[in-house]
Amino acid sequence: MKKLLEVKNLCKDGILHRVSFAVEAGEMVAVMGPSGSGKSTLLYNIAGLDQPTAGEVWLDGTEIAGLPEDEKAALRLHRMGFVFQQMNMLSNLNLIDNILLPAVQAQKGKRNKTRSKDVLIRDAKNWMKKLSIEELAERDITQVSGGQLQRACICRSMINAPKILFADEPTGALNMSAAGEVMDEFERLNSAGTTILMVTHDSRVAARCGRILYLLDGKIRGELELSDQKKQTDMERMKCVEAWLGKMGWREEKD
Repeated sequence: MKKLLEVKNLCKDGILHRVSFAVEAGEMVAVMGPSGSGKSTLLYNIAGLDQPTAGEVWLDGTEIAGLPEDEKAALRLHRMGFVFQQMNMLSNLNLIDNILLPAVQAQKGKRNKTRSKDVLIRDAKNWMKKLSIEELAERDITQVSGGQLQRACICRSMINAPKILFADEPTGALNMSAAGEVMDEFERLNSAGTTILMVTHDSRVAARCGRILYLLDGKIRGELELSDQKKQTDMERMKCVEAWLGKMGWREEKD
């Protein structure tokens, strides 16, 4: 498999210490660790939302950390998708218009538009249909549930066909049922070929990924590769993850 993302000796202001790992195209990888371990800092520095003190981040052959800010912004817009715990939807726009925002922004300044307005709307509706929220297109963001809103965030993250999807605690603000539905969508995206790197404190969420990295005190202290989901029941995967996390010294965090 091709390495899509490669992190080399990443450091950040005494928070991250020479972190190195790679993510292959088509993987879904979780990063776990206690509060203060540097999980979100790691994600933000990898995605170019923050500037590392030292080290390299390579995405599909491009070194991100050394790019000027405008080039980082363009790369994030066209080649990355983002899903956060705080969903950052604009309250003055309905659901479909929020989903369309990155696509509209990506078209700005282009003489030859790669997608017309009608095509953009069609793409947004297709994503909403895939995630079973197409009937909510005209709803305000206050008129849908947390799980539905997070599914809309996933639609927004995918509208520009990113190379990789970054997710920071995407189920952290959801109840167990809604979190399970959102993870179902992530699994479907991943099965269709989307590469996902996810930060989570929830071992149930991590158990649905293919690999888990354990971060402690700004360093990767362990790695667990999980078997193909078709070969294990959910309970078997969960027991495997919990046993491994126990060896890492993990204690389940509560919201």
